[in-house]
Amino acid sequence: MTEFLAFLERSRPDIESALEEILPPVSSRPGRLHAAMRYSVFAGGKRLRPALVRLAGATLGAPADALRSGGAAIELIHSYSLIHDDLPALDDDDLRRGRATLHREFDEATAILAGDALLTLGMTVLATEPRGMSGELRALAASRVGEAIGTSGMIGGQVEDLESEQSWPGDPEAALERIHRKKTGSLLVAALGLGGLYARAGETEELILKELGDRIGLIFQIRDDILDVEGTAGSLGKTPGKDAAARKLTYPGLHGLKAGRERIAELSAEASKLIGELPSRREVWTSLVDYLGRRAR
Repeated sequence: MTEFLAFLERSRPDIESALEEILPPVSSRPGRLHAAMRYSVFAGGKRLRPALVRLAGATLGAPADALRSGGAAIELIHSYSLIHDDLPALDDDDLRRGRATLHREFDEATAILAGDALLTLGMTVLATEPRGMSGELRALAASRVGEAIGTSGMIGGQVEDLESEQSWPGDPEAALERIHRKKTGSLLVAALGLGGLYARAGETEELILKELGDRIGLIFQIRDDILDVEGTAGSLGKTPGKDAAARKLTYPGLHGLKAGRERIAELSAEASKLIGELPSRREVWTSLVDYLGRRAR
């Protein structure tokens, strides 16, 4: 998995720089809100999603500067989702990335508004950047990401996840796949699709990225479910064991840990076939899939 980690490290400085340029400074009003936004965005995240925008775009020949703002926008939206996911009304968590969650560090009202502000800023960036591309393409980018995070995507998956707590649905296996694809997978699929859009991918290439993103999303979330069982607060940077305590519908909870690992292996094999259809950077993609299936946090 070294090839993807090397790609991630090469990409990280420019990702951080783009986020720094986009986020309002603490010195501008309302300073406390801007401080809260920065607290969450610069909390030491992996920057996986903006790296995926860059990797998909680079694979299909998009200019590097075109991928910069789109990746940053995706990371802002991801940060918003984590802030809201940690709130008492949802997962009620005290720890994120090894430090206090935003509503614990600041307060609940500020956390809600900081999440709202990051979502709004992310969508604004998609609609207005990169300046060198047509307004039609930028509008399409915002539309696709908006759909991915809406009621048929990430937010809808979050609702189904909450509804499944304590009382699993009648067909839990189908519900679990649906929740994972929506809550986690939809934004990962959108990240790959955004890179493809900036590269002006054709229908065949867009479909490959969509199918690959679907596998990556499931691998990511099943591994996340496993880590919630096996990990520690020190290794994960967040509170483990919360899924079982809330009787959440998870892959280990429904199928067991062994079946979870087997499912990751199946999805990885499917992803490998799709990677074989990509025109370049196959070693990095293969390394990415390996990393997601074996990551420790």
